[in-house]
Amino acid sequence: MTWNPEQYNLFSDHRLRPALDLLAQVPLAAPTFVYDLGCGTGHVTALLAQRWKEAIVTGVDSSEEMLAKAREDYPSLEWKREDISRFSPTSKANLIFSNAALHWLDDHEALLPRLLGQLRPGGVLAVQMPNNFNAPSHENLYDLARSSEWYDRLGALVRPAPVHKIDWYFELLSPMVEKINIWETTYFQILKGKDAVLEWTRGSALRPFLAALTKEEAVLFESQYAERLLSAYPMREDDATIYPFSRLFIVVQIPE
Repeated sequence: MTWNPEQYNLFSDHRLRPALDLLAQVPLAAPTFVYDLGCGTGHVTALLAQRWKEAIVTGVDSSEEMLAKAREDYPSLEWKREDISRFSPTSKANLIFSNAALHWLDDHEALLPRLLGQLRPGGVLAVQMPNNFNAPSHENLYDLARSSEWYDRLGALVRPAPVHKIDWYFELLSPMVEKINIWETTYFQILKGKDAVLEWTRGSALRPFLAALTKEEAVLFESQYAERLLSAYPMREDDATIYPFSRLFIVVQIPE
């Protein structure tokens, strides 16, 4: 699956806000080695480098399209193409930061402890994951993909919700860490335009489904999905659509 940096950045203000909320809770004064997993186009990586100017900050992503944009916009930073599910840096981290990436990966029971193992003593793992999988935007997408018309092409792409409940992460992580901070926030995003929610999902949840279709099929699937979205999220007279979006945050620090 390829990524479109321009499409993803259409709502950069809304996508950036959770990263800033996560960053505000990182309890480190002067980390030396910082990794941004799933860095995308590098906006958040640049903020990490700005906050900790003396740190060695590396953006890690599996998408060459996203990394090309990151290198173009922030040529002075370090970028690495790697499957973040197998992240294993040469120099262990003081901070592993991941904004809106780990929900693409399964088996969090193994993934998160493995990431903790890549931290130096006193290191911090800070994670934000979308947790909107039961929202109408996602349920309508999955229901359409599982319909008789599309099941043969798209049914296998529907995954169980990859993000667990807060107490699940607390039970998993609390025995391994010294400090733990977990919370959930719902952002009531104000989007503009008739197909605003469709535009949002084009940059994220919809991408793997469109990638599995021919161009003609993708146009038809999108049109059917757009009809469902307009019913679930009606546009107001002022051209605005209110799109509630929930996100889960985890900040943990291992012992010194």
